[in-house]
Amino acid sequence: MDSPISALLENKDSETHTVPLTATVAEAVQEMIKEKIGSVLVVDGGALVGIFTERDVLVRVVGARRDPLTTPISHVMTHNPTSITSTTTIEDVMDMHSGKEFRHLPVVDNGRLVGVVSFRDILRWVAQNAGTRVE
Repeated sequence: MDSPISALLENKDSETHTVPLTATVAEAVQEMIKEKIGSVLVVDGGALVGIFTERDVLVRVVGARRDPLTTPISHVMTHNPTSITSTTTIEDVMDMHSGKEFRHLPVVDNGRLVGVVSFRDILRWVAQNAGTRVE
């Protein structure tokens, strides 16, 4: 549990998916569908500025009756999301997830986006290190 997130990221077989701050909701959702993922990170000039999730689609777009074709992602994303560094330990991340509403944590080192860790990634890592596999 003292392992840093960088160890998890090294073994993770997926890339970090982003959309620009200028994207519309429809463009972000298309990226999520194409990549079969539950969230995208929103960047402006390479810097992380937000996160947009399936829950945002349901609550902030569909629930609010916004048009996904014309709504800017910046109006419905979570601004300045909680993030971690690659030196943050798995145990610390588990503690952060406890009682929180988020399922994805961007990993940022020195202002540079280096990855994203989901709650499922953490569960998989814990299970693999305990000799059990989680899908």
